[in-house]
Amino acid sequence: MSTVYDFTVKDRQGNDVSLSDYQGKVLLIVNTATGCGFTPHYEPLEAMYKELKEKGLEILDFPCNQFANQAPGSDDEIHEFCTLKFGTEFPQFTKIDVNGETADPLFAYLATEKPFESFGKGLKNAALNKFAKANNKQFGDKAYIKWNFTKFLIDREGKVIARFEPTVDMKDVKAAVEAAL
Repeated sequence: MSTVYDFTVKDRQGNDVSLSDYQGKVLLIVNTATGCGFTPHYEPLEAMYKELKEKGLEILDFPCNQFANQAPGSDDEIHEFCTLKFGTEFPQFTKIDVNGETADPLFAYLATEKPFESFGKGLKNAALNKFAKANNKQFGDKAYIKWNFTKFLIDREGKVIARFEPTVDMKDVKAAVEAAL
C-alpha cells in the first residue's frame, strides 16, 4: 500500500468507507478515548475542524480501548459522549484496535510510515512513557501506537507527513495542519 487512499475502514454503523473518498483533502487521523487524560483534545480538534474544514481539512476519529480501557463504551455511546460534551462534528468511525495481532491495518501502516520517536521531555512525559511501555509490552513488536490521541497528518496526495504524540501541544499540531493546507 502506498497511500492511505488504499485503505477501507468501517464507519460507526459498520459500513465500509474507502479512504479514497477523502482524496485531495488534508487528513488528521486520530485514535481516541473518552476516559483519558488527553480526552480534552477533542475541544481543540473540533475548533480546528470548524475553522479549517472549508480549506480542505478532515479529521478522522478512531476510538480505541487498548490503553487502560479508556474507551469502554459502544460506538453509539462514544459518539454521544463526544457530540454532547465537545460538540464534535468530524467523522467518527467504529472502535478499533491499533496494536497487536488485531490492529487495524490502517494504523499499522501509519505507524510504519511514521514510527514512534518519544513523548518528549519532562516528568509528565517520562511518566506517560513508563505507563505506555507497561501497557504495550503485551503487543511486542506490534505496539504501533503508544497512547490515545496519537495523531497522523496526511497530505493531499495521501502520504503520511507527520506523527504527533498526545503530549505535543495542540497549537503545534494546528500549525502543521495549516502548513499542509
